[in-house]
Amino acid sequence: MSSYSIKRPTRKDSKGIIDLLVSLANFEHLNPPDEASRKRIIRDLFSKQKLLNSFVAADRVSGKLVGYALYFYTYSSFLARKTLYLEDIFVLESHRGKGIGRDLFVRCVNEAKRNDCGRMEWAVLTWNRNAIDFYEKLGAKRMDEWYTYRLTRDVFENISVPRKR
Repeated sequence: MSSYSIKRPTRKDSKGIIDLLVSLANFEHLNPPDEASRKRIIRDLFSKQKLLNSFVAADRVSGKLVGYALYFYTYSSFLARKTLYLEDIFVLESHRGKGIGRDLFVRCVNEAKRNDCGRMEWAVLTWNRNAIDFYEKLGAKRMDEWYTYRLTRDVFENISVPRKR
């Protein structure tokens, strides 16, 4: 029997989820979510019209959350199927090497299969060699022909409404 369990989170897990998000931000050298963002993510995870889905890994003894996977669905127009997009997968450093990350990932793969998705996608930081090796060992292929672009909220205002023609 493993020392952890993988489950769907409940609202009682909210603080643990936020703690893991902050730990991930620290690991990735990013600013953690502010208070308003923390409230929105919990709302979006547990509202009736869920924008996000998650699995969490809990220590069987303490009940403390030690890892999570956060995902949502996009759509592939060429496959005419949903795509499971893995937004985050993270395990606390003190709990790595126990198969938790792999189990969280496999749960997401199984969820993609259960929902008849055409594929599963995610992004990985270029410096995260451990994650890259993990994904490639499972058979994932890096997409070299695509660039990821991002517009942030502060830039939205600089883009005007299309002119009438």
